[in-house]
Amino acid sequence: MDCRYCYLPFRKTKHLMPVDVAESVAQSVNAWAADNPKFEVVWHGGEPLATGRERLGALMAPFKGVKHSVQTNAALVDEAWCEFLLEHDFAVGVSIDGPEDMNTHRVTLAGHPGFRITMRGIERLQRHGIPFSTIAVVSDPDPADASRFYEFFAALGVTTLGVNVEEEEGVNLGARSADHGRAVEFWAALADAWRSNPVVRLREVQRVLNFAGAVLGGHATDPSPTSAPWDPLPTVAHDGGVVMLSPELAGFTDARFGDFTTGNVLKDGLDVLVAEAELRTPWISEFWSGVDDCRATCPAFAFCGGAHPANRYFEHAGRFDGTRTRYCTTAKIALLEGVTRHVREHAR
Repeated sequence: MDCRYCYLPFRKTKHLMPVDVAESVAQSVNAWAADNPKFEVVWHGGEPLATGRERLGALMAPFKGVKHSVQTNAALVDEAWCEFLLEHDFAVGVSIDGPEDMNTHRVTLAGHPGFRITMRGIERLQRHGIPFSTIAVVSDPDPADASRFYEFFAALGVTTLGVNVEEEEGVNLGARSADHGRAVEFWAALADAWRSNPVVRLREVQRVLNFAGAVLGGHATDPSPTSAPWDPLPTVAHDGGVVMLSPELAGFTDARFGDFTTGNVLKDGLDVLVAEAELRTPWISEFWSGVDDCRATCPAFAFCGGAHPANRYFEHAGRFDGTRTRYCTTAKIALLEGVTRHVREHAR
């Protein structure tokens, strides 16, 4: 696939991870998983199934006691892949943007529509009884489309739906700037559709409800990343390079920060890179400065936690210490306002 909104700079290049990279990662991951039975290794970025079953199996082999997940466009899903996914107890996520007319940005490398190819893979997953979640990119958050959008996924029987508003980052410089009020209406309409038929876990609505529950329960909501343990979300590239916090930065370079990596697992253990991330990665301190500014100035900070690093970098001319981004406005603040509006209207 060659999705027109994709941020990856190298998606037309075939990069295969050597097994020794996976072995190096597993040395740290297996120890963490021993203390956390829910530890997850996610195969994501590009199309993981393009690696092939034999290579992917070899990459998985060093890991012990982890749950493996894969995010796929399902184009390569056939009978053999379904058997592989079942054998290895994969959690499967499929990328698809809703009904066919909402998938115009998802095209093949030859420029043909990709919707039916993905649906063919989904039908095979369904025939084999493989549950799957979905991630959908919404380029135009139109409230008039929200109900039909949601019902498409409800009819597919997906377990969870994650909704990503198209972002300006990486090589995708053409994302349109959505109107804030219209985005609020979209999220409210999507919450309405979910409430009318709550058969799918709607990731974004659940985030707001969890936040509301924490507030009402008197629990802490401020993530305070500079003073409390934080999730480094380490992304390991095919060559072993590790990018913290923001997978979207992998593959890019900057005159000030180089390639954004904290190090390479072929040289240092992933446990060492995570523990020393802030010392080894100059851009992270600049990012924390921006998070502190968000905390001081944004009324939605307790819910949002501050703009994501990649959004800051690509929307603020290569700076990590900017504050509000367009992605914040449409996918975080508008989400909070829209779902809150939905709750108020149904509480009357």
